[in-house]
Amino acid sequence: MTYRAFLSLLLLVPSFATADVPPPRPMAKKIVALAGDSTVTDAAGWGAAFAKLLNPATAECKNFAGGGQSTKSFRDSKKWQQVLDAKPNVVLIQFGHNDMPGKGPHRETDPATTYPENLGRYIDEARAIGAEPIIVTSLTRRLFLEGKIRGELKPYAEAAIKVATEKKVPLVDLFARSVALHEKMGEKESDSFNPPGKKKDNSDRTHLNAHGAQVVAGIIAEELRKVAPEVAKLLK
Repeated sequence: MTYRAFLSLLLLVPSFATADVPPPRPMAKKIVALAGDSTVTDAAGWGAAFAKLLNPATAECKNFAGGGQSTKSFRDSKKWQQVLDAKPNVVLIQFGHNDMPGKGPHRETDPATTYPENLGRYIDEARAIGAEPIIVTSLTRRLFLEGKIRGELKPYAEAAIKVATEKKVPLVDLFARSVALHEKMGEKESDSFNPPGKKKDNSDRTHLNAHGAQVVAGIIAEELRKVAPEVAKLLK
């Protein structure tokens, strides 16, 4: 090969090296799934407000929570299977309201036995598909007695804390945070969280309006930064 032919060949190399190089693929978004009762839903709970706190470039929220759901009925109705089928990276799990006595045998669980057993199974099954489970204790009802929150959900919150400790999963103690918040606010100001209702006294002290949802979602995000810093990187 002549020297001139060799130089001509070298000049052709860059054009071959750079031709038709495909652009880099965008990174897949992490899926954050929500499993819970009506206080987690988009319409009556903190779900939609929490989704807005996620970075849309890196995370997507899928809310599987449903009205009237307990740790028992959520599995029996196949909603938990829907969570698993979505192949989430993170699952926030909050129940308790409909696990309480008086909700009927298809929903009720015992905070000493069946409730923690159900939570434990959710944790194990989430981990089995490679998801990180995070336990969220029950959002308090805004029901007062002599200036203090009545706290009938406390046994379920305590059971959830015990399970999270035993299973070594992150815990957002929303029950404690929401009790402290509303006792500081007082009964009258706490009614500012009540959703509009059919009754004139607007007495729904379980669910949330847009303002209440925003405050509660902010608390959850704040706690995630403490207990699950890697998950918190998905927040704005």
